Amino acid sequence: MPALAANKILVFGDSLSAAYGLAIEQGWVTQLEGRLRQQAPDYSLVNASISGETTAGGRARLTSLLKQHQPSIVILELGANDGLRGLPVSEMKRNLSAMIVACQQANARVLLVGMRMAPNYGPSYTQAFDRAFAELAKQHRTSLVPFLFEGFADQRSFFQADQLHPTAAAQARMHDNVWRALSPMLQKPQ
Repeated sequence: MPALAANKILVFGDSLSAAYGLAIEQGWVTQLEGRLRQQAPDYSLVNASISGETTAGGRARLTSLLKQHQPSIVILELGANDGLRGLPVSEMKRNLSAMIVACQQANARVLLVGMRMAPNYGPSYTQAFDRAFAELAKQHRTSLVPFLFEGFADQRSFFQADQLHPTAAAQARMHDNVWRALSPMLQKPQ
């Protein structure tokens, strides 16, 4: 039996991290877990993502997960459902900010994962939504994946029939987008 990893990574997201519509083994988080076993074996991964999660729901349940798992890194992938529901960007930012602060107070570094909204929400909403993630990363000095769907967002073949959730073929791209920002964090001392 392998030794327990000294450091935990908590993936805290929505359906995009919960492999919605796919077998869990196909999801980018499972791919990341395999890569960690090979390239950073002193890290283990816990996926606490829930399909449909909003930033308000995440904020309500994060504290207990931080206590339970005591992660050294939290990959925070929330906000898409707030945007799809047209919730105020200011509310999303408040919730994400509170979660980042809670992680930092629990001695966990944060990798914030950005998302974008479709243009049919109007330019002022979509621009404010898009900027929110970079603004929060700068404000709280966290690492950032600017856009989880970078490199394939405009390719419909990479999305399931709902045109919202990525297919199995897109998961490696999502994994690579996260890995680019995560791998330097694994080299830094705690």
